[in-house]
Amino acid sequence: MGSTSSASLIALVALATLAACSSGGGTAAGSGLSGSSSGASSGSSSTGSSTGSSTGSASGGGSPDGSTTTPTNPQSGPPAGNPDGHEPIPAAAQAEDVSSPTTVVGTGTPASCTGDAFVAAVAKGGVITFDCGPDPATIVLTSTAKVFNDKGTKLVIDGGNKVTLSGGGTTRILYMATCDKAQVYPPGPPGGDCNTNPGVQLVVQNITFVDGSAVNVPEGTNNDGGGGAIHAQGGSLKVYNSRFFNNLCAPLGSDVGGGAIRKLDYLVAPGAGPARPVWIVKSTFGGTGLGNSCANGGALSSIGVSWNIINSLFSGNTAVGHGANSGQGGNGGAIYNDGNEIVLDVAGSRIDGNTANEGGSAIFFVSNDKSGSITIKDSLTQNNPRGTFETPNLPGFYVIAKQPATIVSSQILR
Repeated sequence: MGSTSSASLIALVALATLAACSSGGGTAAGSGLSGSSSGASSGSSSTGSSTGSSTGSASGGGSPDGSTTTPTNPQSGPPAGNPDGHEPIPAAAQAEDVSSPTTVVGTGTPASCTGDAFVAAVAKGGVITFDCGPDPATIVLTSTAKVFNDKGTKLVIDGGNKVTLSGGGTTRILYMATCDKAQVYPPGPPGGDCNTNPGVQLVVQNITFVDGSAVNVPEGTNNDGGGGAIHAQGGSLKVYNSRFFNNLCAPLGSDVGGGAIRKLDYLVAPGAGPARPVWIVKSTFGGTGLGNSCANGGALSSIGVSWNIINSLFSGNTAVGHGANSGQGGNGGAIYNDGNEIVLDVAGSRIDGNTANEGGSAIFFVSNDKSGSITIKDSLTQNNPRGTFETPNLPGFYVIAKQPATIVSSQILR
């Protein structure tokens, strides 16, 4: 997206020796809204559900090495979205119609909403809703729900503002990959790159994800160690009115990232990435004692992907790696974006109290060929402490792009 003429530009000093391969040491202390920024917590050892309204721990969590304590209570978390965000939402970013579902998970009771039923519904594709009874319900998964690329062009999962999906501290919740033969290669041009295949549009809305974990998933495969709640490679993704608490991915790795969401490769042609971004709308990532965590990109991480983030909240997320990209990560406390022709637009959002051991405690944005751009509009960033390096005069950010970050009617505070 282009810059706005009324923008005040924050000066960017592009330190080429740091770039995407910066390294260093040190740890940034957290502050602000967040409490613990640790990740996943233990859940039920069997598929099934438990009511989200039950009492117990206000927040779950664990350490980035995968050890766990108590399950996260989703009712203790903040609501979806930034309450001070009032940006208009484009038609493409609105919630999907779920009035005619393909599959309804559950038959009116919490016990009928099982992990197995949800996994089967995702494999079938289409539109998924839930009937788990009148009260909030949590569905604990012991196996990952995997998207098949030959079950239609859109998969919509709508929790009706009552359903929580939990990985139980051991399991990634959702997985999509256009380069995974087991999930069926989607149709595309002969000789095309499966990474850039449009595949399925995955939409999650009105739902909460907790305690997802990709800690023990090997890096370097389609199903690598990023995305504790959602891993989406190829295809496209929209998140609307949803919450992500205490999700984890691998604590060490030069490029692994996305405690909550990992998105990879959707630049179909020049201009197509910015034209077809990931949408994050009215959603919340973390909170006091509820932050998501990974080596890079405590909440969000991507390579070769553009994002539009609207009216959303990021708090208490942590990039726990060290040594930056030439070492074992530590970049992007809340958001990590890497690639070439990529665009990040953040509007009406709040990024508060996130930490990174290395660069960009709020946002790490590196366009390697300096063709990408970043715009922050009608937003507030604060309490994101400096790690080992950051862009001068842009607290909590590390930016390499075709021009200085465009800041429009926003406060970028220490």
